[in-house]
Amino acid sequence: MELTFLAAELLGKPAWLWLAFIGVVGLVLAFDLGVLHRKAHEIELRESILLSLFYIGLGLSYGGFVWWYLGPDSGMQYLTGYAVEKSLSMDNVFVIGVILAYFGIPRAYQHRILFWGILGVIVLRGIMIGLGAGLVAQFHWILYLFAAFLIFTGIKMLMSAGGDEHHDVENNAVLKFMRQRFHVTDRVDQDRFWLKLPAAKTGRLAWHATPLFLALVCVELADVIFAVDSIPAIFTITTDPFIVFTSNIFAILGLRAMFFMLSALVHRFEYLKYALSAVLVFIGSKIFVADLMGWEKFPPPVSLGVTFGLLAAGFLFSLWKTRTVPEPLPVPVPVAVEVPPAERIG
Repeated sequence: MELTFLAAELLGKPAWLWLAFIGVVGLVLAFDLGVLHRKAHEIELRESILLSLFYIGLGLSYGGFVWWYLGPDSGMQYLTGYAVEKSLSMDNVFVIGVILAYFGIPRAYQHRILFWGILGVIVLRGIMIGLGAGLVAQFHWILYLFAAFLIFTGIKMLMSAGGDEHHDVENNAVLKFMRQRFHVTDRVDQDRFWLKLPAAKTGRLAWHATPLFLALVCVELADVIFAVDSIPAIFTITTDPFIVFTSNIFAILGLRAMFFMLSALVHRFEYLKYALSAVLVFIGSKIFVADLMGWEKFPPPVSLGVTFGLLAAGFLFSLWKTRTVPEPLPVPVPVAVEVPPAERIG
């Protein structure tokens, strides 16, 4: 019975393939939190670079497995999707930095927010990809809407590149709702999400959401917003749910390490948005080009080559253009306020 279940098809792939992937992700996350970051500490640049290289190596290695097991076309679609999702997540990194700075989260506790944020992202992306796959299977024309949306987004990004972008955390509707409906404290007690403190009005002990929990909610909300761009992008590359999900998840698994690395180097990638906008326009236009040329689908080798070429050009041009730009002064982050032992969670 077990062998029959493992061999059964689930969204076009054997169940064991999905379970093996989820198992790999679970082991990686357990190793990250249980071994590498069992104790809260400030992640320095060297550690973040090594972690980023580890996650990138893991994602590319899985791409090699996909290439070997599912064939070259699937392998190239995975690598294209992985590169696009990884690059798009850089914007997410900037917004996460704004959120953590707004709430004054000490660097030693930022990893815990990002870790649980990644778990939430995996669930949310899985739901959104499942819904997207179902819609595409029923209504193929939705791909044309995705493609048109990507072209529009790419042009909009190109027009706004170089401008001053501002992520307004204070006026976030969800944050306002939580502050109105729940007890909230501005105290930070190590890496706790909730504290039991006297309520302001009644004086009775009540659970209060800490800045860490509020930051986590804002990070999850930011990912939902960014998924509006990234999910259509990957579906215009491939409609295979397995390739869509695995490339997406491997791209965001290393988001925490990339955050700590890019927070120190973000000024060196000022011109990357021009490349990202070109990639979005290219990916969105592929489906229309394929129809005009009478192709069944856009050639995966060309798609992979153009995508990597544009992104590499963007990275290299940014590094060259900003070679003389001085590193910005670090933004001071408030020190954690220790809660008296009597007021801590029992």
